[in-house]
Amino acid sequence: MRLSKKSEYGLRALLELTLFYGKETLQRHQIATRQHIPLEFLEQILLALKRAGLLSSRRGMKGGYALIKSPGEITLGQVIRILDGPLAPIGCVSKTAYQKCGDCPYAEHAQCPLQHVMGTVRDAIAGILDHYTLDDFVSGHRKG
Repeated sequence: MRLSKKSEYGLRALLELTLFYGKETLQRHQIATRQHIPLEFLEQILLALKRAGLLSSRRGMKGGYALIKSPGEITLGQVIRILDGPLAPIGCVSKTAYQKCGDCPYAEHAQCPLQHVMGTVRDAIAGILDHYTLDDFVSGHRKG
């Protein structure tokens, strides 16, 4: 798994929104300036997070974005799946977006060496990211 710029920027934007959770909304340009994120790219990311039910937005002078859920309820795995898709390194081991291998000689066999290893990789990645919340992220708390 490679973290895309979209997920990196999304996590940085959520870091900013977590710091202001329950206090005030943040406007796009504030987040972009503080986190050095291109504004046009940030707009797409915030819209995806809003559609996924993590953010609310309000127009006007006191408008902006805010987290809907508590930062303790949002995991990094959830955010990355919203922005980048499955955490699995290959489709045939994904739990959220399984894809059968069409060209793999082991596709019809009960055991696939690649699938076994990549399933272990998926479990390790998900085991960390699905238990690491925005609260943990902001506090710098190390899990594990």
